[in-house]
Amino acid sequence: MSIYIVLLLQLLIASGTHVVAKSVIQHVDALPLTFFRSLLSVSGFLLLIQCRRMKFSFSRKHRNLLLFLGILAVINQFLYLYALKFTTAANGALLYATTPIFVLLFSSRFAKERLNPKKITGVTLAFLGVAFILVEKGINFHNDSMYGNCIMLLAVLCWSLYTTLGKSVVIEYGALPVTAYIALVGFIVIAPFGILSVPAMTLNSLTPMDGVGILYLGVGTSVVSYLLWYYALGRIDATSLAVFMNGQPVVATILSMIFLNYEIHIHFILGAFVTILGVVLTQTNSP
Repeated sequence: MSIYIVLLLQLLIASGTHVVAKSVIQHVDALPLTFFRSLLSVSGFLLLIQCRRMKFSFSRKHRNLLLFLGILAVINQFLYLYALKFTTAANGALLYATTPIFVLLFSSRFAKERLNPKKITGVTLAFLGVAFILVEKGINFHNDSMYGNCIMLLAVLCWSLYTTLGKSVVIEYGALPVTAYIALVGFIVIAPFGILSVPAMTLNSLTPMDGVGILYLGVGTSVVSYLLWYYALGRIDATSLAVFMNGQPVVATILSMIFLNYEIHIHFILGAFVTILGVVLTQTNSP
């Protein structure tokens, strides 16, 4: 499968995450939602592992790294969902658009990824393009949302580190066993807290769409999207992968135009052009 088909599929799935998560978090607290998401994720991965008749076989050095990655992944999920209680989906999308910046910095430090002017320019353009698009949607950095924005930034840091440090083990063992093991670690970490939080849920406030949203986050995002993310990470450098995902607001807007009769404006056209230009610049550095 072409790497860019994988990236486009991952982009389509990930583009709906901010909106779906913002909708569900109105009725389900972040802790039980993270627990249910993790439960669905680990169940899906263990089923895949069983169907493929694969076994977990990692060196001690890599097991320690995978343990850390599993903790990072579940902390990222919890912080992201918790932050959405206090900030907007647009703010979340904008802050996640800074991921390539942090991945670029982490990769140069931990993964010895080579920096060059074209890559730095591409990362900068991709972020500015996303920011320009989202300004029209109503970015809010007033005091009432600043707490959520700060928590969201911590989630972005966790995701950036998860992306950077995961490359070596993905190349060594493959995307499926690595992502499955990380999901298992994450579930073990969140399970004690999540189980205790479930009785406090008000189930009568849940709607059928909340159930669909939880399924989307647990299977669509945390199984399919995570697996595609690490699959792509094994084939291109971390910065090029991260900046490609800055196309999420562009894709989300196009989908809204197709299915929701959303009317595009000059902000979107100019922002999309700058974002795509930044993505193309970074992809020309990929092997």
